Amino acid sequence: MRSLTGHTSPVESVAFNSAEVLVLAGASTGATKIRDLEETKMVRILTGHRSSCSAVKFHPFGEFFASGSMDTNLKIWDIRKKGCIHTYKGHTQGISTIKFTPDGRWVVSGGFDNVLKVWDLTAGKLLHDFKFHERHIRSIDFHPLEFLLATGSADRTVKFWDLETFELIGSNRPELV
Repeated sequence: MRSLTGHTSPVESVAFNSAEVLVLAGASTGATKIRDLEETKMVRILTGHRSSCSAVKFHPFGEFFASGSMDTNLKIWDIRKKGCIHTYKGHTQGISTIKFTPDGRWVVSGGFDNVLKVWDLTAGKLLHDFKFHERHIRSIDFHPLEFLLATGSADRTVKFWDLETFELIGSNRPELV
């Protein structure tokens, strides 16, 4: 068991890369720190968010990662270039969760504005947004074999989306307590 120190503010989000060698840590200051677990050292500190870095995720291939912040911005970072290569704007409140599609072409962000946004990394633009949740989006995952997305929300629902047609194809009802 290892503990990595070095943050001077609360850590809000963490993620491993696919090789499980690097770990991202997004802090309440807006900074993101990258650590090498094998060498137990800090690789890089990247700044650019104006407030808490609430979500981080490595790209499934290559030397990129995404970070979402309470400043409402989604940023794509190139570790080799040591900086932000694209900023996506569109959420009206902070970003709560992010996830890349398994093929790495898109990144999806869920926000405290109850909106799910699908961004095309190659075109550098918004493809679609979904506004069917009544409270903020807490989790996102892709079906392993189909082009489907599931979202979980603080509204106590799970919704299922077809990413070919961008349609809602299913939803559970909130359970009564």
